Amino acid sequence: LVGLHFIPVSFSLEATIGKKNTIEALNGTDVLLPCTFATCMGFMNLKFWWTRENNGTSTKLFEGMIRKKDDDVIQQDKADRIEFAGGKGNNISIILKAVDFEDTGKYACHVLNPLEKNLEHEAVAVLTVLSEFYTLKALLGWYIISFNGGLIGLTILIMVTKKVIIFIMKKAREKKKECLVSSSGNDNTENGLSGSKVDPKGSPKA
Repeated sequence: LVGLHFIPVSFSLEATIGKKNTIEALNGTDVLLPCTFATCMGFMNLKFWWTRENNGTSTKLFEGMIRKKDDDVIQQDKADRIEFAGGKGNNISIILKAVDFEDTGKYACHVLNPLEKNLEHEAVAVLTVLSEFYTLKALLGWYIISFNGGLIGLTILIMVTKKVIIFIMKKAREKKKECLVSSSGNDNTENGLSGSKVDPKGSPKA
């Protein structure tokens, strides 16, 4: 038909890790690798999986499927130390248990939606495993910075207080000096010195 135009459709499948894609965990602890997905077209038989990216190789950690909204996740494959932490809806997070320094690296969350012509999207998180020494060192550094900041503040307070005290003492000395001058003038007037009137007549003759 003349004048008929095809409007391009923008698919919106998206996987997200969160505001920050960097995650830090203490050696030997469990760490949550968060991931959610969103699509404005809905989904059916949505597939998702997690991989570990290391030196150009990809290792699958978890694979699952969600038939439709509000259905439970159907677990299809799972590696050791991996536990599914999501639930119904769009949360497809996993937990990596008892992390080790070798677990440091990139972890990718993938989603594929058949309703969007098998459109696929992924989000990548970077995990860093820290030692207790590093954590203690960072905490100690924070305390040192806080102490130095407090010490600087205390020094400034002492300097300001000192200047205020000096100013008050200076004003007190000036006021005392004015009082002494005023008092001295009053004494001289009473004793007939400067500013006193003298009888110009001499002493009466006998």
